[in-house]
Formats: sequence, C-alpha cells, structure tokens
Amino acid sequence: MIEIIAVGTPSLGDRSYLVTDGEIAFVVDPQRDVDRMLRLAERRGVDIRGVFETHVHNDYVTGGPALAAATGADYHVNAADPVAFHHCPIQDGDVIEAGDVRLRVLATPGHTFTHLSYALEVPGRTPAVFTGGSLLYGSTGRPDLLGPEHTDTLVRAQYASAHRLARELPPETEVYPTHGFGSFCSSAQSEEVTESTIGRESKTNPVLTRGEEEYAEALLAGLDAYPAYYAHMAPLNLAGPDAPDLSPPHRAGAAELRRRLRDGEWVVDLRSRTAFAAGHLPGTFNFGLDGGFAVHLGWLIPWGTPVTLLGATPEDVAEAQRELTRIGVDRPAAAATGGPADWAVDGEKPASLPLATFADLSAVRRERPVVVLDVRRGAEWRESHLPGAVNIPLHELPERLDEVPPGEVWTHCATGYRAAVAASLLAAAGRDVVAVDDTYTPGTG
Repeated sequence: MIEIIAVGTPSLGDRSYLVTDGEIAFVVDPQRDVDRMLRLAERRGVDIRGVFETHVHNDYVTGGPALAAATGADYHVNAADPVAFHHCPIQDGDVIEAGDVRLRVLATPGHTFTHLSYALEVPGRTPAVFTGGSLLYGSTGRPDLLGPEHTDTLVRAQYASAHRLARELPPETEVYPTHGFGSFCSSAQSEEVTESTIGRESKTNPVLTRGEEEYAEALLAGLDAYPAYYAHMAPLNLAGPDAPDLSPPHRAGAAELRRRLRDGEWVVDLRSRTAFAAGHLPGTFNFGLDGGFAVHLGWLIPWGTPVTLLGATPEDVAEAQRELTRIGVDRPAAAATGGPADWAVDGEKPASLPLATFADLSAVRRERPVVVLDVRRGAEWRESHLPGAVNIPLHELPERLDEVPPGEVWTHCATGYRAAVAASLLAAAGRDVVAVDDTYTPGTG
C-alpha cells in the first residue's frame, strides 16, 4: 500500500511530499527545515532512500542536500542544472525504482527551463504525478521568474508541458503540485482546492481548456509583483545549502536593542498588530507571526541587513527563526522576549499606534482631510480602490517613504496585516499614522 503524505508550509504556500510503501520512502521538494521530514519518517518507521527536486526553486531554500546527507538517500536533480554538489543526475524518460515505488521522469519546462515532473506508477494504485511548479490546481507556475527575456518562451513551454501531462497520464492520475497554495510562484491561486486529478484539471484548468494564445495572453496579463528575496533563492539552491542552525539566537537587552535601532538595523516585533498598536518599542517594525511574516519581511528588508526578533515568548522567536531560514535568512542578529516594558530603557514609555475601521475612515474624511495610503499590490488597486487614495504597494514603501503626501496618514490593505506593517514603517519614520484594521471589499468607502 503506497501512501503519499503532504507536508505543508502554509506561510510560503508550498507543499513537500513523503511517499512510502511502509518500509522505504522518497521525498519530493523538501523545505529547508528537514527535521520535519525526518521526524515524519521516524514516526512511520520508514527509510528515506531518495530525494527528488522538480526544479531549482525560486521561492525557498531547498532542504534537498541536507536531507540526502542526513539519510544517505540518493539526491535526484535534473542533469541540466549546474549544481555545485554531489547528486544523481536524471533526465526525461529515466525510471527510478525502490521497493514497490517506481518513478518516471517527465520533462515539463515552463516554470523553469529544466523543470521535471515525476509520475508514480505502482500496481494496484491510481497513478499520481508530482508536478512541482508545472501543472497546479486550477493554474500553472508563473513563467516570468527567470527574467522578461525568457517569459514568452517559458509561458509557451508551460502550455506544452501541461498538455503533455494530460496526454500521457490517465484522467484518474492524482496531481500533487509543490506550489499553488499561496506561493507567489503560482500564476494564480486556486480556490481552496486541496486535491485534484488530471481529469479534473482537463475540465477546469485554463491551460487545458483554452487555446495557447488565449492562455498565454490571460496569464501574462494577470502577473503581478513577486518577493524581492526570490532573486537570492536560485543561487543558494545551486550552491547546495546546509541544514539550518535553529539554535536560539543571542539574547539582547534594552541597551543593545537601542543600539541596533540607532545603527539602522531592523528590529522586528513579531506580536499581533493589535498588541503592537497597544504598545511597542519606538522605531521597531511590526511583522506579526499571524500573517505572511517571512514573505513580507523577506520582500522588504534590504538583503543582508541584521534582523533582531522581538517575541512574546521564546516559542514565537523560534517559529520566526524557522520561517526565516526557509528564505535564506539564517541567523537573527539577536532576539528578546516579553513585551515593551521588558525592552525599554529605564523610564521609557512605549509608543502606541491607533487602529481603526473603514467606517472610522469614512467618518473622519467627512470632518478633515487625511492621506489615505493603499498599500495593496498594483493588480489589487486596479481592480478597485477608494476614491482619492494614494497607492504605494507595501513592497515599494521603504524606498518611497518620501512620496507619501504630508499630513495624517491612514494606511489600508485588504485585511489589515500589510496596513499594520506600513503603519509601523511610517511611525518609525516619524509620521502621524493610523492603521485600518479591517477587511476591504469593492465599494468600501
């Protein structure tokens, strides 16, 4: 009996997979923190014999080399990928067998030029295919991450690859993608789809229901910005990253926190936006663990800037540290736990930040002029926005702070998370700011 177990990383919108016949196992697209996969294999009492990459990832640091080193497993990577570490090179048409598990390698370029998918062929079981960033649930992986000069070629390769999968695999084949659960590697997001088959995708996925030109035009028109840290992922993955060091970071006292702030380092408050608003250390930035912490922090922080983590508990700091290792931020400069009273120099009062609703914003705009700063991405803005609002996407805000008009600023996004991040950036820059902690819908305001 073959079992496929998904190991999700919701914060990055990805899934890894452990496949086992009850004795041996292989892993597809492991995340950097391989201890999760090792614990899963230990609980199942199985021996990991193979690790497979669908592609050189753009949105996270792979755990492939570290997992292979920890288990002695063969590490399978496309022979065309110029990796700088020991691996088992594979190519289209290769078949890898281990126990009752048989994998057939399928070249499926589109998300990258060297992308592979893996068809699982086991007697007595519905076949399955691990599609990485090729065929996703209701979508495909985006083709623009390697640069605009390659996008047109890759979008057409993506179309051909999806049709190859649909042509060569039975309709009942179960589809197991790596991306598509919130990852910016997806060209569009699925609507809460948690499982699918080749047959279902053939009826619902635009890449399989539209002609090539219509598909390409619609996909390219819908692409929006992606996180800046993506630029650093492929080089790290080609070099062969080690397992992360998840030991607790250096503990900083109040004086050290003040010094780091003066030096222009990033001191990041991990607490919720409501806790941050009620009281925080002046000059700190709020990236709560209750939202897309690693994606947004990795997107905004200048690469290589020392980061200090402030958490309510050591567990919160550890969670943030684990999230950051997945995107290549390996060691926080320091950390502190507790609350503003624990981080303040003697006699220093915490800063506060007003929170409001869209109803509050509507009321105040009838009384006095305020700056409404919409920090959603461009595609969201074009779909709908408040009259008179200024749009500076959150990921552009650190470099465009001087473009925010003078006066009292009310920040908003779609749900409140990005608005709180933006408000903390503005407050640290000395602006008078209110964060709208509310859900935006078209017609609001």
